[in-house]
Amino acid sequence: MTLDELIIKCKKHDATAQGELYKQYNRVLFAICLRYSPNYTEAEDNLQDAFIIIFKKIEQYNGKGSFEGWMKRVTVNTVLQKYRKQKTYQIVDEGQIEDEAEVEIESEEIPLDFLLKIVQELPDRYRLVFSMYVMDGYQHKEIAEMLGISDGTSKSNLARARMILKNKIEDYNAKNYNT
Repeated sequence: MTLDELIIKCKKHDATAQGELYKQYNRVLFAICLRYSPNYTEAEDNLQDAFIIIFKKIEQYNGKGSFEGWMKRVTVNTVLQKYRKQKTYQIVDEGQIEDEAEVEIESEEIPLDFLLKIVQELPDRYRLVFSMYVMDGYQHKEIAEMLGISDGTSKSNLARARMILKNKIEDYNAKNYNT
């Protein structure tokens, strides 16, 4: 079955087609959920929520642009909406960190599972801004609009996230590579 046929059947609420769509895209969308979620279990919940929204809103997909891109956007928005509702994330005043200078990290090879773990350990707002900017390529203006913050706050949250990650990686390197 082609992707277009799959989409048409999903629009008709065909459970078999929905299952096939899930099977084809759950890994890609789960990777996004992992980046935005504080832990594996929440990422699983977020994936479930994202697919529910995708199936509810699939009629809105009009064939313009990539379907995978549309699903990724729905997934990101689903996760962000959840965190906006919680309002438990830490807000950093934009005056605390002035620039968004790149943080250089000198290291040996760092295991991917360690990197994912330390990104997930970031405070919610830092994790969201870091993931949106570094991993998904959003600009600060877009991030600010999506999270309801200023551009400066987005920049300061990114800088703070980078500093936290840099410190954790330096600690990791000190433990594992210094003799």
